[in-house]
Amino acid sequence: MAIVRMGVDVPYEQAWSTQRRAHDRRVAGGVSDLCLMLEHAPVYTAGKRTRPDDRPADGTPVIDVDRGGNMTWHGPGQLVGYPIIRIDDVSAYVHLLEEVLIQVCDDFGVAASRVKGRGGVWVPGDPGRGLDDRRVGSIGIRVSRGVTMHGFALNCVNDLSWYDRIRPAGAGEGGVTSLSAETGRRITVEQVIPSAGKRLAEALGAEPYDLYEEDLAEVIS
Repeated sequence: MAIVRMGVDVPYEQAWSTQRRAHDRRVAGGVSDLCLMLEHAPVYTAGKRTRPDDRPADGTPVIDVDRGGNMTWHGPGQLVGYPIIRIDDVSAYVHLLEEVLIQVCDDFGVAASRVKGRGGVWVPGDPGRGLDDRRVGSIGIRVSRGVTMHGFALNCVNDLSWYDRIRPAGAGEGGVTSLSAETGRRITVEQVIPSAGKRLAEALGAEPYDLYEEDLAEVIS
């Protein structure tokens, strides 16, 4: 499975365009399964289930996208993964992505899990210490013609105050956290990408390998 590192401060529209072109080529059989991994320039996006009161009250611009889920934020210090893969079962795929994020968190010493009734991956709260459940990873996908788009986001070392303006997708009454906040040490996206690529490929029964963005551009142009 090809892991394509697109770099940092990637504009959302640029990555979305790359996704669409890669998706079309995957549908046609022109490329094998792959995953784009990157850090976005700061952006708020709204999925299909976003309600008006989920959006920033101050009128901050939001990009409406064709994935499931509600509002979320992407930006520096957050790993975003866009698997472009062929699947048969949407529910099983979402469960697979959740498990991948749980395993990646475990690789860095963070015990994460699912929370019933809430989307994404969470660090369980501790009522005795006054700690709520805290979402560390989110998932929002689209499947068209049997091939996926969009994917997952994992908070590594991002500024969590970006979430203060919105109601994050699936967060409900819980909070938001990052790998760095939970461990007390700086854990960068660059450190996390190898683990994420390995865990994702393993879950799909594949071997990960790096594919340069310029090489991908040649086959999806």
